[in-house]
Amino acid sequence: MELSPEVIGLIGVIIMVILLFSRMWIGATLLIVGFAGIWILTDLGTALNILGMVPYSQSTDYTMTCLPMFILMGVVLAHSNLGSDLFDCAVKWFGRVRGGLAMACAVACGFFAAVCGDSVTTAVTMGKVAVPTMRRYKYSDKVIGGVVSAGGSIGVMIPPSICFIIYGLITQESIGTLFIAGIIPGILQVIFYILVIVVLGKAKPDWIPQGKSYAMKEKIQGTKEVWPVLIIFLVVMGGIYTGWFTPTEAGAFGAFAAIIVSILNKRINRNNIVACFKETLISAAMVYFLVVGAHTFLRFMAFSNLPSYLGETIVALNTEHGVAKEWIILGIVIMYIILGMFMDIIAAIFLTLSIVYPIVSALGYDLIWFGVITVRVMQMGMVSPPFGLNLFAVSRATGIKIKDCYIGELPFFITDIIHTLLLILIPALSTWLVSLI
Repeated sequence: MELSPEVIGLIGVIIMVILLFSRMWIGATLLIVGFAGIWILTDLGTALNILGMVPYSQSTDYTMTCLPMFILMGVVLAHSNLGSDLFDCAVKWFGRVRGGLAMACAVACGFFAAVCGDSVTTAVTMGKVAVPTMRRYKYSDKVIGGVVSAGGSIGVMIPPSICFIIYGLITQESIGTLFIAGIIPGILQVIFYILVIVVLGKAKPDWIPQGKSYAMKEKIQGTKEVWPVLIIFLVVMGGIYTGWFTPTEAGAFGAFAAIIVSILNKRINRNNIVACFKETLISAAMVYFLVVGAHTFLRFMAFSNLPSYLGETIVALNTEHGVAKEWIILGIVIMYIILGMFMDIIAAIFLTLSIVYPIVSALGYDLIWFGVITVRVMQMGMVSPPFGLNLFAVSRATGIKIKDCYIGELPFFITDIIHTLLLILIPALSTWLVSLI
C-alpha cells in the first residue's frame, strides 16, 4: 500500500522523536530525517541538491551574521565581570528594603540578560556572583535558588535574545521587530519577580532579612561602573528602534563596543579575547548546524504537506466544530511548557516551529506576538520542576540543594503563569511598541 505524503511526514516526525530520546544530537537528527524524507518523497537527486543548497544559502544569509555578533557581545561582557558590577550596583539601590538583595539579583539578571541573551548563562553567572553575598546576609537557600533560577530565565526574553534571533531566522519574521516586541514583556517579568519578593518578605520574614542602606554617593559610584554597558544596550536597541541600525549592524556595533569598553576598563586581556572568540565560534557553529538541520527538515515538511494538513484540520476544528482559537493556543502553550522541562529552549523551537508556525498563521494570529508567547512559555519550561534546566544549572553551580531550588522557584512559576496569561489576553503588551515603528 502506497503511503500518502502526509503519513510519510508523520512517520518522519515520530522517527525524529525516537532519535532524540536515544540521545542523538538535534542538528544531526533534523538533517538526517529531513534528507531521508525528501529522498523518499521525491528522488535522490532532489535530496542531494537540497542538501548542498541549504547549508550554503543559510550560511551566506546576511541576517545570519547578527547571531555571532550578539553572541560575541554577550561573551565579552560576561568575561569582563559585568555580572558582579550589575549586582553590586543593584544592591546599592535596592539593598535597604526587606528582600533588597533578592530584588537586586532579579534586576541585575534583567540587565545582564540584555547583553547576554541566554537563560542558563545568566542564571549561572548571577548565581556565582549573588549567592555568597545573599548567604552572608542570612537569606534562605530556598529564596536564593528561586530568584536566581527565575531571574536567569529573563535571559531569553529581554533583547537582544538569541531565541528571538532563532525564531526570526526560521520563520523569516523581522528580528528587529521581535526584539522590540520583547521589551515590555521582559520589563514586566522583572517587575513581577520584585512583587513576588515583596510578598515573600511579608509572608516569610525569616527567609528574607532586612538589608543595609547605602549613601547616595555610593549609589552613584556603583552606577558609574556599569554605565558604559547600559549605553551600549541603549544605543543598540535605540538604533534598531529608530532605524539607524539593522539587527546585523547593531550586533556588530555592540560586539565592537563591548570589546573596546572592556579593554579600556582593563577588564579583559589578550588571553580573554582569544577565549571569547573561541567560545563565540563554538556557540555560533552549533547554532548554524541546527539552522541547517532545521531548514532541511522544513523542506521535508513542505514536501510532505503535513503542516498544511494539520493547519487545515485545526482551522476546521475552529470554524466547523466551534473549538475556540484560544483553546488551540492554550494547547500549544502547554506543549511548549512541557517541552521546556525536558530540553533546551533553542532545541524545542527548532523541533516544533515547522509544524506549529503554519497552524498559528492559519488561525490568523499575529506572528510577532506568537514569537513572544513562544519564547515566554519556553522560559517557563526552563524553571518548572521536575526537569527545568535552570534549576539544575543553578544547583550545580552554587551548591544549593535541588529541593530548595524547587521550593523557592514555585512562587515565581505561579507568577510566570499569570504573566503569560496577560501576554495572551492583552496582545498589545507585545505589539504596542512594534506599532510605533
